[in-house]
Amino acid sequence: MELSKDQKKVTNELVGWFGGKREKQYVTVGGFAGTGKTTLIGWVRKNLARKNKKLKVAFCSFTGKATRVLKNKLAEAGGLYEQDSVSTIHGLIYSPIENEKKEIVGWKKREAVETDLIIVDEASMVDGEIWADLRSYGLPIIAVGDHGQLPPINGNFNLMEKPMLKLEEIHRQARENPIIKLSVWARERGIIPAINYSDGVKKIRRELPETQELIEEELRKYNHETLILCGYNSTRVRLNRHIRQLVGFEGEDPEAGDRVICLRNNHIAEVFNGMLGTINKIRRKNENWYETEIQMDGEPGKYNGLMLKEQFNRTDGLNFTKQRWRTIEGDLFDFGYALTVHKAQGSQAKKVILFEERFGRDDEEMWRRWLYTAVTRAEEELLIVG
Repeated sequence: MELSKDQKKVTNELVGWFGGKREKQYVTVGGFAGTGKTTLIGWVRKNLARKNKKLKVAFCSFTGKATRVLKNKLAEAGGLYEQDSVSTIHGLIYSPIENEKKEIVGWKKREAVETDLIIVDEASMVDGEIWADLRSYGLPIIAVGDHGQLPPINGNFNLMEKPMLKLEEIHRQARENPIIKLSVWARERGIIPAINYSDGVKKIRRELPETQELIEEELRKYNHETLILCGYNSTRVRLNRHIRQLVGFEGEDPEAGDRVICLRNNHIAEVFNGMLGTINKIRRKNENWYETEIQMDGEPGKYNGLMLKEQFNRTDGLNFTKQRWRTIEGDLFDFGYALTVHKAQGSQAKKVILFEERFGRDDEEMWRRWLYTAVTRAEEELLIVG
């Protein structure tokens, strides 16, 4: 595959950085959707292999699903070598603590990581704490992410705010993809006209008489390969209630089969803010907590722990209120059928249904980032309700 001009330029700079004096421990690479970030990673790896066949690279990403996608793409591109590893960031730098029964009761940071280079994909998801832990080993790091997306919603750390190197040229093949085309419009103009772009990509006007019937039909077809996105938490709660009714759940309490989203990092339980999953088993422990088993999307293991009842169907996260002390005993989850775009960062699905909602306080740049982030969550189908 022929590389674009900026791919060649960034590849040469990364290879030169790794083989040189390396005044900085790390390099950040930003790339818009359709610029071939994963292709670049594979190409860099092959170039490094030509110079040193024994070089060992640890590839990592934030979630299990993203890690599997990265591994498959690297293998297809011939950019994965026998001595390399591909894992979640958590699996790379933390090791389990086991009790006498060989049960995992906690995690600790590894004393050393046996590799020559760490390459982080989807680096816009990395928070300040994990970034500090990655850097603590003193190993060279290449961090690759999308600098067009929204910044992290909590905290001031944003690894992709000002990437040192950038990929901004959309590949010729990607330009023909209607989702990529809409992502460019979102990023550059902040406006997507309400028309059909292909069989699976369209925008409809909310006020038209037939729109409500079409939305009901689409929501009723909800499955695990669908993301429902919106702007406001109040809209998210209404949509979650409505979708649960449409798919056959009754009442307000979570049940086996419900889709849920994690709202707070728990390194010991290996669940992180924004991860989605499906409840396998659930029972009430007491008036405040559920004991539950959840199969997290794309993860080999299951989450077993306590979920706070009060967090479900709330418009705010208890983790960020004065009531935080009440959440210490377990973990925070909520229904995961509909998500705000901020919470959907790092997630993708074959089909996305997006309800456009603009915050009054957002300036034009933040609106464009919001819309761009939303559009680029879709892999194959996109319905925008504008």
